[in-house]
Amino acid sequence: MTGMQIGIICFIAAFFVLGLGMYFLIRKSGKRYVVAGKSLGFFLIGSMLLAQALDANATLGNAGATYGGGFWAGFQFPLGLALCLVVCGLFYAKPLNKMNLLTLPDFYFRRFGSLVEVIVGLLMAFSFIILVAGNLAGSAWILSTVFPKIPYLASLFIMTGVVGLYTVAGGLFACAATDVVQIYPAIAGFVAAFIWLLVTYGWGTFKAAIPPDFMNLSGLTKIENGALLNWAGILALGLGDVIALDFMERIFAARTGKIASRSCFWGAGFTLIVGVAASFMGMMALTLIPGGVEDFRTVLPTLAIRGVPFVFGLFIMGGIIGAGLSTADGGILGISTVFGRNIVQRNLILRPWARKGAASTHAKDTEEQKKMSDRRLLVISRLMAIPAVGAAIWLAYVKPEPGILLVLAFDVVFAGCLVPLTLGLFWKKANRYGALAAVIVGSVLRLILYFTIPLELAGLDTLIPPVVSLIVMVPVSLATQKVDPPRHHVVNEVPSDEVVLAAEA
Repeated sequence: MTGMQIGIICFIAAFFVLGLGMYFLIRKSGKRYVVAGKSLGFFLIGSMLLAQALDANATLGNAGATYGGGFWAGFQFPLGLALCLVVCGLFYAKPLNKMNLLTLPDFYFRRFGSLVEVIVGLLMAFSFIILVAGNLAGSAWILSTVFPKIPYLASLFIMTGVVGLYTVAGGLFACAATDVVQIYPAIAGFVAAFIWLLVTYGWGTFKAAIPPDFMNLSGLTKIENGALLNWAGILALGLGDVIALDFMERIFAARTGKIASRSCFWGAGFTLIVGVAASFMGMMALTLIPGGVEDFRTVLPTLAIRGVPFVFGLFIMGGIIGAGLSTADGGILGISTVFGRNIVQRNLILRPWARKGAASTHAKDTEEQKKMSDRRLLVISRLMAIPAVGAAIWLAYVKPEPGILLVLAFDVVFAGCLVPLTLGLFWKKANRYGALAAVIVGSVLRLILYFTIPLELAGLDTLIPPVVSLIVMVPVSLATQKVDPPRHHVVNEVPSDEVVLAAEA
């Protein structure tokens, strides 16, 4: 067994044992399982946001895309994700943290009612199943690369078993503990490897093999060099990931809004540092891997195994696996909680209860009901992880590189859900009918453009629908103020689910 294989086994074993150990912090509480009891400080929240941003796209995909298409083709991933964290830190983290939410669809429920909540929850859960599948596939592929005798399917079950078990056991506490162990060795590996390559070979050695268009701004200014696609990727990540379940889980878990906001900036800074290193290593590979590669995913692993000192390569390979697992654990937790809380618990359990008039006696019974709901949330969320993981395994097996499917799924959520979240927070006249119109029109338009946009205009299909969603929501909200008075007070108050459901009933 090689040193790399022993090191990877140690990394995976550490993730697994540490994550399982967080089981004892849950204390039979759904709130502690989902948002760690809203108790986490700056370092943990910042580390978790950083770990979510540095996923397989920002590392493995970044280096491969840079190798094949130039700096902006790859750097768009970490740049977009860092931009998203900055936007969240400036505008969204404090007000959303203040609301004491458990899931992002909770906001849509409080502000716009159950129908918007269910539609948004299903869209988000579907997109994250694809994201989890892609990251499980990436981690499994790395494992099968390091251990050639382990086939891809077996690697997939191993990695899914590791991340699935520790996530279900320890919830967000497990994500926090494993993210810290995963991300900082990876950062050290990427930065140290980049500096070592630069010092050892000199930039002039690499520059000679890099095409002129790879390093200039043509990737952002010329359509023929992919400018539309690059801008679409940057803005889709920079704005679209504001409504990412995994980012928001971590923002909700911060003790205060100030901690949540500052943590976003911490994550953004380190995301850019590692992103720059991975992008330049992708271009360095043009010199270091003569003859090219058939699969761009192999660029970074090849450099890690053959191009840099062992310890740097080990941290890079462990970091790539950790990046996939950290995104997968956040995705699994987000999906299972949305299904458990926003679909099953609230709309299949609490809603019938509210219709029977039980909420009318909430003065004495609400506290007991909250305790029951908290325990029930834990049980249901853990159960919902089973179909979520099963769907991700199936998709990772039949389509190990989700590619355009992942882009489309997140574009649909970006197109329909960002505007209602933003106007719901910052515009008092936003109401249910406006939100429904924005979600439906934006999402459907994105699907239509996927099939109709000319190839030379690819990228506009991502950028146009959110603008249309905004154009639709404002007049519809204004036209329906009397029919559906907006519930803007819920941004600053925390009504119980039971009271809101009873009012709807």
